[in-house]
Amino acid sequence: MAGTFSESINQFLFGTGILEWFGVFTGILCVWLAAKNNIWNWPFAIISVVIYIFIFFESRLYADMGLQVYFLGMNLYGWYFWSKNKNNPQASRAISSITSKEILFSTIGISVFTIAIGFLLHKETNASFPFIDSFCTACSLIAQLFLARKVLQNWLIWIFVDLIYVGVYFSKDLYATGLMYVLYIFIAIMGYLDWRKTYREQKN
Repeated sequence: MAGTFSESINQFLFGTGILEWFGVFTGILCVWLAAKNNIWNWPFAIISVVIYIFIFFESRLYADMGLQVYFLGMNLYGWYFWSKNKNNPQASRAISSITSKEILFSTIGISVFTIAIGFLLHKETNASFPFIDSFCTACSLIAQLFLARKVLQNWLIWIFVDLIYVGVYFSKDLYATGLMYVLYIFIAIMGYLDWRKTYREQKN
């Protein structure tokens, strides 16, 4: 186990190309800026996503590449949405809290996506965790949409999903990737606490 962990870390540190490192760096930076409620997270997110579109294409990970295309669209939308405040064009968009309708539609969407794609992956591919993978992907799609629309609870979804991803990656001996997602969890926790404070200040 120790040897596998050491090999994974060495591969992560010395077997990663410059382009991928730049993708990782901009990816972490955009998440941190989003947690700080900084609109400049979006251009860094766009850079990271574009890099990973090329990386996943070269690696023939077409499903992951397709997910990055979705993220690219959401990043462009998020940049537009955050910069527009209909009540005060000079101010940034306010943070909102999730509504009952959003919870209902999100639950239905996640359930349908998980079952449909999970069965497809289970029947047609050799996916290791077809239903867990589909569930995490569905949650990520919803979380990214809520992040773009400045819904406070997007961070709770990211924390939940990243916890699952850490377990999945560790179970597949992808320790370095798992450690990156541990970092994402801490950033997401920071983001939720900061956003919740700002949201409460908005209400006063």
